[in-house]
Amino acid sequence: MSTETFTEHYGALRDALPGQDLPWLSRLRADAFARFAEAGLPTPRQESWKYTSLRPIEKAGFGADGAPRACISIDRAPSLLPSASDHHRLVFVDGHHRADLSTVGPLPEGAELTSLREMLAKDPAWLEAHLGAQAQDDSQALLALNTAMMMNGFVLRLAKGTVLHDPIEVVHLGGAGEGPLAYHPRNLVVLEPGSQATLIEHHTHMGEQPYYANSGTEVTLAEGAVLHHYKLQADALNAFHTATVHAEVAAGALYDAFGMTTGARLSRNEIAVRLAGEEANCHLNGAYLVRGEQHVDNTTRIDHLVPNTACSEIFKGVIDDKARAVFQGKITVHRDAQHTNGHQLSKVLLLSDQAEIDAKPELEIYADDVVCSHGATAGDLDHNALFYLRSRGIPEKAARAMLIEAFLAESVHNIAAQGLCPALMSSIGHWLADRRGDL
Repeated sequence: MSTETFTEHYGALRDALPGQDLPWLSRLRADAFARFAEAGLPTPRQESWKYTSLRPIEKAGFGADGAPRACISIDRAPSLLPSASDHHRLVFVDGHHRADLSTVGPLPEGAELTSLREMLAKDPAWLEAHLGAQAQDDSQALLALNTAMMMNGFVLRLAKGTVLHDPIEVVHLGGAGEGPLAYHPRNLVVLEPGSQATLIEHHTHMGEQPYYANSGTEVTLAEGAVLHHYKLQADALNAFHTATVHAEVAAGALYDAFGMTTGARLSRNEIAVRLAGEEANCHLNGAYLVRGEQHVDNTTRIDHLVPNTACSEIFKGVIDDKARAVFQGKITVHRDAQHTNGHQLSKVLLLSDQAEIDAKPELEIYADDVVCSHGATAGDLDHNALFYLRSRGIPEKAARAMLIEAFLAESVHNIAAQGLCPALMSSIGHWLADRRGDL
């Protein structure tokens, strides 16, 4: 596929990108763009993109904007957490940090939360050591594009033993521009030994203006570190959203991730986790609700590199109308990774005869002393349960909504940030209420 649009963006914005006076960053950008230009946008001819085409993004004709959107009038950004709760918040509008909408309260000693642009000005040497350290997959063209075009994003750094009790919420507002825009947030999370944090990403929109958000996130968890990483992707229904996450988990550390998708015309969440130390653990779960002609793709890879590591991966989806979902999950147990415990499951409700799920769960095992399983199911609502509810006088539409909500509720209520659960359940309720016609 053509890279002409993004080549024009890179040429127009190159001098305005932050850190261009840093030789190491200029080289990083130039090398990444060269990889992107050579590879081009991914196509279904590539195995990992077999079920997802980016042709709609290519046809949309997005522009790029190097100027912050401070002129946009916004009184406050939406929040997923109760207004009375204590939490830190960063707000980005079309990829640009809005300090006037952000609220970062007193942080404990050893904690730092800021924007990528501010960190480049403050501590470029630290960024040189960490930026790009995890995201080294040369086959990921969209990640290479993000590296070349990254203008801003968030940085979370915790020193050894630092525990951040209050959650961090990062709000991304799209659709503020006068025309369709593409932007590429780059995020960096580095937790030193024994540190802990809860990070919540909220992707939403201001209007119905099309936009394309292509984010990249690197997560490094040292020994015994714990990161709870949650995400709600509720972008505009004519927007496009691609996100790439690379995480490395050291001995005794935990990466606990959950993502819910309800928005965007086309979205792809690609997550790669490396369990690199003994007793490293990963929870990688998700939920999605799509309708109309939406397309959602969840592609994951978990590598067990050493003995005595564990992972659990459960994705649940609800697909209606002509929408399509993709789940590609791969767990690889490397040769030395004895005593691995890995489980993977994809479960989907199809509410329409035209709804589609392409599920591809994989186990690739090179060790002989492991406990691993994987599975995938797809089907309609349980007719016996539906009959039971209707026999109790509950109308069919309400009964179907109850069963759908119950199907997803288990995944939501398993997350550690209980203050987030009501907002996620509310998103499910809104999706059900907005559905046209009978369920």
